[in-house]
Amino acid sequence: MGVETLATFGIAAAASLFMAWAIGAGSSGSTPFAPAVGANAISVLRAGLIVGVLGFSGAVLQGANVTEAVGSELIIGEPLTAGAAIVGLLTAAVLVALGVFAGYPIATAFTVTGAVVGVGLAMGGGPAWAKYAEILTLWTLTPFVGGGIAYAIARLIRGDRFDEDRLIAGLAGVVGALIANIGFTFLGPAGEQGSIAGTLGAATGLSATVGVVVATLAVALTAMATLWLALNRDRAAGQRRFLLFLGGLVAFSAGGSQVGLAIGPLVPLLGGGIDIPLWAVLVGGGFGLLVGSWTGAPRMIKAISQDYSSLGPRRSIAALIPSFAIAQTAVYFGIPVSFNEIIVSAIVGSGLAAGNAGVSRDKMLYTVLAWVGSLVSAFVIGYVVYTAVQLVF
Repeated sequence: MGVETLATFGIAAAASLFMAWAIGAGSSGSTPFAPAVGANAISVLRAGLIVGVLGFSGAVLQGANVTEAVGSELIIGEPLTAGAAIVGLLTAAVLVALGVFAGYPIATAFTVTGAVVGVGLAMGGGPAWAKYAEILTLWTLTPFVGGGIAYAIARLIRGDRFDEDRLIAGLAGVVGALIANIGFTFLGPAGEQGSIAGTLGAATGLSATVGVVVATLAVALTAMATLWLALNRDRAAGQRRFLLFLGGLVAFSAGGSQVGLAIGPLVPLLGGGIDIPLWAVLVGGGFGLLVGSWTGAPRMIKAISQDYSSLGPRRSIAALIPSFAIAQTAVYFGIPVSFNEIIVSAIVGSGLAAGNAGVSRDKMLYTVLAWVGSLVSAFVIGYVVYTAVQLVF
């Protein structure tokens, strides 16, 4: 590896770490525990500390899919150069950092995607229309699906048709079934992921499909029974523990998704003399998320937990369940997704179940405008800046 190549990669890696810090401070570090903080289940500072550790774990164990998608699937024909990666990462990081300091949750997926596509097209690459269709479909459906499910769950919990404890225990069973089927790198063969249900199912000696179904039901029933017993002992404490557990799951998922936004542009650089394994890059990106969560997340946690909707434990639970499901869907398909969009939509949906109580319409309007503006701005700035760099150098 030549000195010039190493120096260029070092600059790109520094830009990637800056991006990871900005994401940890503004998206993966703030959104997962915002509902729990809004429900007074955990303090702002403690939430920032816990989410940093969980986000780091998710980055290392689940970050490969989105990382490879951001690095190699957004542009056709021309892999990102070190210069393009630096321009794209710095453009996105500055915009996200501005959102952190202004108190508005900029959508990191919108910003990074716009910047990477902008610099990629400026390099002469072609648009990946099929991937863009996947991304836009998820981005468009997220507010309606996440907010709608959160609204429905909140209405069910608030209603009188079902026993509250049994309903929440049933929701824990659904979450348990989801956990049983998400992928982890340490459960699969080299280069692949495996699930808890797949691993347990194989141990039963049954056929693959039957084994997965049996293992999924076992995990779901265990989760349901555990929470049911906790709720019977102390309803308030049981709900609080379930809420914190859900926040932890979303924080883990955030790490698995958001790390790809920070280090994805480095993936094309790992060949051509840069002999660094992907897992090592994931660890570096996870460390950046960790530092960002610990140093910058409390400001955004407060903004999301208090400014968008007044939350209690039940509405917070309703917001976090669809957030976890959507996040893991994005991780599975390798689609960059904004956790700010996921969480804010779910919070608003659960808040509307209380008859618009506490939902700040002005804040939502400014946030949506910030999301759209970040996508467009990142694309334009990335394209223009990299074009200018090419002309000068």
